[in-house]
Amino acid sequence: ISFLLRSTTDNKADSTVVSNVVTHADPIASKGFAVDSSTSPFKLFEFERRVPKADDVFIRIHYCGICHSDIHQAKNEWHNSRYPMIPGHEITGVVEQVGSSVKKFRVGDNVGIGCMVDSCLSCNSCKKDLEQHCPDTCYSYNSTELDKVTPTYGGYSNFITVKEHFVCKIPKNLPLDAAAPLLCAGITTYSPLRQYNVGKNTRLGVIGLGGLGHMAVKFGVAMGAHVTVISTSESKRDDATKLGAKSFLVSKDEEQLKSVKDSFDFILDSVSAPHDVAGMISLLKFNGVYCIVGAPPKPLEIPSILFITKRVIFTGSLIGGMKETQEMLDFCGKHGITCDIEKMEASPETLQVAYERTLKSDVKYRFVLDMLNSFK
Repeated sequence: ISFLLRSTTDNKADSTVVSNVVTHADPIASKGFAVDSSTSPFKLFEFERRVPKADDVFIRIHYCGICHSDIHQAKNEWHNSRYPMIPGHEITGVVEQVGSSVKKFRVGDNVGIGCMVDSCLSCNSCKKDLEQHCPDTCYSYNSTELDKVTPTYGGYSNFITVKEHFVCKIPKNLPLDAAAPLLCAGITTYSPLRQYNVGKNTRLGVIGLGGLGHMAVKFGVAMGAHVTVISTSESKRDDATKLGAKSFLVSKDEEQLKSVKDSFDFILDSVSAPHDVAGMISLLKFNGVYCIVGAPPKPLEIPSILFITKRVIFTGSLIGGMKETQEMLDFCGKHGITCDIEKMEASPETLQVAYERTLKSDVKYRFVLDMLNSFK
């Protein structure tokens, strides 16, 4: 297979980038931080990324966000974990090599990779740009490639090889560090708001002001909705206001909740811990929509009478397809939207601290790992 380092002869910047890049003809020695079991600490893990095929893009990872689902998977809380595991699916970096048939990307491009790295591309879901619902979706980690054998390793690492179809362009005005969480937290909240046409006439409630919730607020405000943040903590009120929310409710205050009963058109629930979903559904208008994007480890208990009497739509949303993910990134570029982050270099020690603080909601609002400087 032949490979191209795509550039234009009249672009000096591109020529400079190309001259500094080595074309890989053998599997690429790579490093990452992995866990060996649900209880083991992170350790340095050496492995190989595959040689780019004709339709592949080879990327040097610069940044990777820490998603709450990374913790669920590392600790096997969803009972499907494969070890050794390198988590990470909020990845941004720079293209270093492209295959001979790649058309959308060139060496030096700023790019992002989210939760998926491949799918069959031929089933009904894939044909509808819903690759995340493909029966053969290959996730960025804790999964396998389409051969059902080769393990996938995530973004807590220095390199990644990905099929062109599953790579997105990062708008030039967005910094790669603060853009990284858009590849999961961003698309996870953007997609359902778009699906249900949230806009100027929408009263939107956002439950939880964490990594997902604060992105939902930013998108809702940019779409013109009247946004209310619902949180267990009064301490989040100032942040909610700064993000553009018009109202703030403390979910533990029954009087506050009574004052907004039957008032929301759409509620986005971003909480990953056990909470009173039934009580939140009562805040919806007749025919309102309640959308779950957080993933608590235990089943929900919801009285059926709530659905019968209010004819509410109870739904969920799983990230977004590749077309919609690129749309989301372009929307962020247009409106200057990024994630509020706390950046750190990756090591077994810092990852342990980041996971512990994430579980305590002690981060505003997403940890992002500086992978470029983590393997010096």
